[in-house]
This record gives sequence, structure tokens and C-alpha cells, in this order.
Amino acid sequence: MAVETTAPARGRKKEILFFVLPNLFTTANMFFGFYSVVSAIRGEWDTAAFAIFVSALADGLDGRVARLTKAQSSFGEQYDSMADLMSFGMAPAMLFYLWALQPYGRWGWVAAFVFLLCAALRLTRFNVLKQTVEKRYFQGLPSPLAGTGIASAVLFYRELGREFGVVGVKEPFMLVIVLTMALTMISTIRYRSFKDLKFKSQKTFAWILLIASALVVFSPKPELTFFPIAALYIIGAPVGELVRFVWRRLFRGKIWVRFRKKN
Repeated sequence: MAVETTAPARGRKKEILFFVLPNLFTTANMFFGFYSVVSAIRGEWDTAAFAIFVSALADGLDGRVARLTKAQSSFGEQYDSMADLMSFGMAPAMLFYLWALQPYGRWGWVAAFVFLLCAALRLTRFNVLKQTVEKRYFQGLPSPLAGTGIASAVLFYRELGREFGVVGVKEPFMLVIVLTMALTMISTIRYRSFKDLKFKSQKTFAWILLIASALVVFSPKPELTFFPIAALYIIGAPVGELVRFVWRRLFRGKIWVRFRKKN
């Protein structure tokens, strides 16, 4: 009789554990986002930037843990969006403003707010359209990538200053970065999600991804490695869209037809 009563209880505890576990990673995501804000207020720029990277790691794990334990829920999805807004909206915006944008006065905090606003709009659009958007692509730059892009830019510039004495271009450099990140988040530019990646059929890309990861992990100065890789991904998508547009216009449009008729 004791076994009959304890078995359902154990099953219930297991269900609660599976529900709580992914949300613990989401809470860690939010915690490090808040810690980044606190560090930025203290003027601890490197710590604030690295905290955003830790948030991104926790954000990447919560969904995988939820799928692994079959504990996906609407509550978890909404909670994840709130945590992302803190870690990849508020934290990068505060880091930018306090570190580089204050000399612009009103326009500085307006630019930081625009980044936060675009992150909120990007997360909202993702929640609304996630069932209809093609899974191979993100519509617009995902907010975690925008947030880590901001953090990597801060680390990149600060490391250049320490190593090579690069000074004097921080404010305009960061203003361009923050506005670029903001606009790409709310754009309709397609960014590869790599969710359909098959290593056997895409060996070339797999090797490229592996080499890029090795450069980050084993680089003696990872602060100088994060940002160039992030910049290639962020810039590569709009460049690809432009190339596809020109290709369709020239080789599938009237210009190409006229050219073939003349020759």
C-alpha cells in the first residue's frame, strides 16, 4: 500500500523538477543581465560585458533543457522573453550609455532607449510570429545576438586601447554600433538560425563553424576575437540579401533579357 502512494508522489516531484529546471536557467539569464547593469553603474565595463555573455549562455541552455525534459510551456516562453529583455535589451543599453553615449547628452540616452525599444519589439514579434516564420531563418537580428554584439564591441575597443593605444573614436564608433544593432533587430532581414544544420551534408560549413569556435576558445585574446566574428554574422545577412536582390534584377529580370537579345 505504501508503494502505491509513494509512486505518484515521486512522479509529481519529477514533474515539478522538470518544470523548475529550465526556469532556473531563465532566472540565471535575468540575474546576470541585472548584474551587468549593476556593474555598468559601478564603471566595471569588462565585468558588465562578460555578464551579458553569461546571460546568453544561460539563455541558450534553458530552451534545450526544456525540450530535453519535455517541460516546454507558455509560462516558460513568456518568462524567457522577460529575461531576454533585461539581459539583451536593458543591460546592453545601459552599458552603452554609461560607457560611451553620455557625451551626446539627450541624444545619447535616446539612442540607448531606441536599442531597448527595438529589443522589446523584436521579442514581441518573435512571440507572435514564431509559428509562421521559417525555422531556418530568424526575421531580423535576434536580441541575444544583438546584446552579445554590443558586449563584444565594448571588449574589442577596450582591448585595442590596452594593447595598441587606440583612443578618440569611442563615442562615434559605439553610436554607429548601437543604431545598427537596433535597426537590424526590427528589420525583416533573414539571419540563418542554423537549426537545420546537418553536419554530414554540410561539411564545409561545419568546418568553418568549428574553426571559428576554436579561434574564440583558444585565442590568447578572445576580446579581440568575439567582435569580428559577430560583425561577420551581422553584416553578412544584409550583404547576402543585397546580392540576392541584384542577382534577381540582373539575371532574372528585364535587364538580362535585353542583354541576351542584343547579343
